[in-house]
Amino acid sequence: MYNTAFRILKNSFEAEDVMQESFLVAFTKLGTFKGEVTFGSWLKRIVINKSITQLRKNNKYEEVSLDVVPEASEESIDKSEYTMLKATDICNTINQLKDNYRVALTLNLIEGYDSEEIAEIMHITYQNSRTTISRAKNKLRQLLAVHYER
Repeated sequence: MYNTAFRILKNSFEAEDVMQESFLVAFTKLGTFKGEVTFGSWLKRIVINKSITQLRKNNKYEEVSLDVVPEASEESIDKSEYTMLKATDICNTINQLKDNYRVALTLNLIEGYDSEEIAEIMHITYQNSRTTISRAKNKLRQLLAVHYER
């Protein structure tokens, strides 16, 4: 649960706070747990919702990066280079994505949620969820290509 909160918030202290708040909410709302899903899934959903709420609070005044990321076409990416990728490089690159891309990719690739579940969690439409995931994957490919051109 901590890892889930940390992947969304990118801050260990905030992840710990969200964890504590999530467990308090789960404890006080235990009577509403219907048993339709496992307790772990129910608790994880609380952690994800609390993390996204905290992320939105943090981004009320969002910073605008002045860095320009060069465009890389998919044709210029050699598929054999992907075999040289390291998990730490991928995680660091995911953390460079803007928040909605990072959250969508984390929920999809790491947590295993599908587009429909992500749409519900992020309070967006199904189509928007699919588009966001697709764009996030493309942006991740571009950033990884730039990283491995060095």
